[in-house]
Amino acid sequence: MQLDAVELVRVALMEALIVLLPILGAGLVVGFIVSVLQAMTQIQEQMLSFVPKAAAMILAVIVLSGWLTMRLCEFASAMFSGI
Repeated sequence: MQLDAVELVRVALMEALIVLLPILGAGLVVGFIVSVLQAMTQIQEQMLSFVPKAAAMILAVIVLSGWLTMRLCEFASAMFSGI
């Protein structure tokens, strides 16, 4: 019984990681590009690094919303059928 619960938590965490990786990856890439540009121009404004990362992550959620919804619905269906 306890092993089943641990396995369910492991599967849920892996699913969360798979769903979040593209969104966090978009923020990471944009953050790196902005950091390089800030280093080249020596502009150290905090909002200049935050706004593009937030916009890229929101755009990634919008673009991937169909895939995210499908993935999470399949996961929820599998969890409910396993109960």
